[in-house]
Amino acid sequence: MKQTIAGDQPASVQPQAGPDNHAHPNQFSLLGQRRFAPFFWTQFSGAANDNLFKFAFTVMVTYQLQVEWLPPAMAGLVIGALFILPFLLFSATSGQITDKYDKTRIIRFVKNLEIGIMAIAAYGFLNDQVAVLLACTFLMGLHSTLFGPVKFAYLPQALNERELTGGNGMVEMGTFVAILLGNIAGGLLVAVPEIGHAQVAIACVALAIAGRAVAQYIPAAPATDPGLKINWNPVSETWRNLKMAHGDLVVFRSLLGISWMWFFGAVFLSQFPSFARDVLHGDEQVASLLLVVFSIGIGTGSLLCEVLSRRHVEIGLVPMGAIGMSVFAIDLYFASRGLPPADLLTLGEFLAKPYHWRLMADLMLLSLFAGLYSVPMYALIQLRSKPTHRARIIAANNILNALFMIASSVIAGALLQMGMSIPEIFLIVAIANAVVASYIFLLVPEYLLRFVAWVMSHIIYRFKVKGDQNIPLEGPAILVCNHVSFVDAVLMMAASPRPIFFIMDHRIFRIPVLGALFRLAKAIPIAPRAEDERAYENAFEQAARILREGDLLAIFPEGGLTRDGNLQPFKGGIMKVLERARADGLAPPVVPMALTNLWGSFFSRVEQVNGNRVAMVRPFRRGMLSRVGLNIGAAVPAEMVRPEGLREDVAGLLKQG
Repeated sequence: MKQTIAGDQPASVQPQAGPDNHAHPNQFSLLGQRRFAPFFWTQFSGAANDNLFKFAFTVMVTYQLQVEWLPPAMAGLVIGALFILPFLLFSATSGQITDKYDKTRIIRFVKNLEIGIMAIAAYGFLNDQVAVLLACTFLMGLHSTLFGPVKFAYLPQALNERELTGGNGMVEMGTFVAILLGNIAGGLLVAVPEIGHAQVAIACVALAIAGRAVAQYIPAAPATDPGLKINWNPVSETWRNLKMAHGDLVVFRSLLGISWMWFFGAVFLSQFPSFARDVLHGDEQVASLLLVVFSIGIGTGSLLCEVLSRRHVEIGLVPMGAIGMSVFAIDLYFASRGLPPADLLTLGEFLAKPYHWRLMADLMLLSLFAGLYSVPMYALIQLRSKPTHRARIIAANNILNALFMIASSVIAGALLQMGMSIPEIFLIVAIANAVVASYIFLLVPEYLLRFVAWVMSHIIYRFKVKGDQNIPLEGPAILVCNHVSFVDAVLMMAASPRPIFFIMDHRIFRIPVLGALFRLAKAIPIAPRAEDERAYENAFEQAARILREGDLLAIFPEGGLTRDGNLQPFKGGIMKVLERARADGLAPPVVPMALTNLWGSFFSRVEQVNGNRVAMVRPFRRGMLSRVGLNIGAAVPAEMVRPEGLREDVAGLLKQG
């Protein structure tokens, strides 16, 4: 998006709808656009500086200085605790500040603060002042606490729905690469004899200045709730934020899902040094290799999200991510059991052992699937949260993340005290991940439904969607489509960035598996009036409620599955739905759709048995990955809708192939 600058005022982020306004070939092209690139490099430099500072300080007090009141064994724990403490104390306040003020101004303030903190830290490094550096650790935690809500609240203002997954993937990838580079640089610089501490001091200040310079080019991101009155009491505001997040159960349970991912990841990251030394018999370079492999996996998984999601917020990737996390964490346990005793292995010696490559593959893949798990959840929270409350919801997420990470340290420490080995802890966490993920997906069935839709549209069929920009991103709307197979609704779900509620023939709920799936999707059963008047009227009452709540309603106006592959006459149910909507003061647009090439598939009634048309008789009758499609037309205003006209629209879409 081109930016215009008037005088000294920065260009403003202008959120727009429609694919053409923000068209880009892939997520990497965002790095060439002002609305994203300066923000990306600002957060990248901040994450790198955090970790350069913390790791250099940890190495300094662990290996280079003898401090009576800070034993080396406790240094990492104390530094980590001081860094995370501000997230518990100040996240609620930082969320309010982000909602109340222009986000770009907050980013620049935070970067100014970082320069001041790093100047103090430089004094601490140059004079070996551990107490000063501990204070700077707390202040850098405060810096990250202030930046956290801005980081994720800025993206929905700068990117549209089709770019949100890719943008989050880039940020997630950039964060882990920055963490990796920061740790490597901190370790290398501080280890240089005589001048190491001075090098770290210079690098920290230089990175802070570079981040502030880049932040100057971030476009303005106006306040979403400028009239907000800030509550400075962190305890009461933290509780209020958590209650606010709980107001939308899908969002709140997604927050819990993300926090669980941080619990899962923290267990592995915190145990890498001990795992490398005591289980893999490797030196500190092997421990660093584990961190490199983990970071590459997270970054790769984060970037894959856009490729696998058709540039929508695709939460169907979350169950797949959870499955992969558990599967490869369990295999990591088996791969690390019973390794032969050895002297301390160098990096080269470690890599020379073939059985170690299985370990690295497990670690790479479990972290890759963690990336697939987390990015869609972040994007969903950004998309579903009210803009006026978004930063406070993200602040609630940061509070939960901090609590879960503290819990992971406590639980892992307790398990070690009980005599469990590190591989056994990995196994317990892997099994717990499967249990927790299953519980979340049952509480929020939308994740499971989208996963089934993703599998159907990527593995069973080669599914091509045309015109998906015609599905409204907000507000009530009615989707009408031809009815060809028993999985029409699943494929429509796969094409939509929003949940869809379907009105469906009551008989489909009797079919094993599919019936359970549609009940999980809260589909509305409908029966002919003459057969069950109560079910008939209830269906229209439920349809009216869905539209009142601003959701998408889908109907199949033919009234049943086609028995010959041809488009049947449309019945008048759509007019009754619109009549109820008008009575509620609504005029929802009607979006025509056409499923193509599904006739003849396993789920269509193409087979004849005893003279009757039936489906699901011959599996894979057209092989795997047969081509099917969904063509979506422009929305028709409610007042112009007629069944005959809608049928003509759908027929025209069918001809597009």
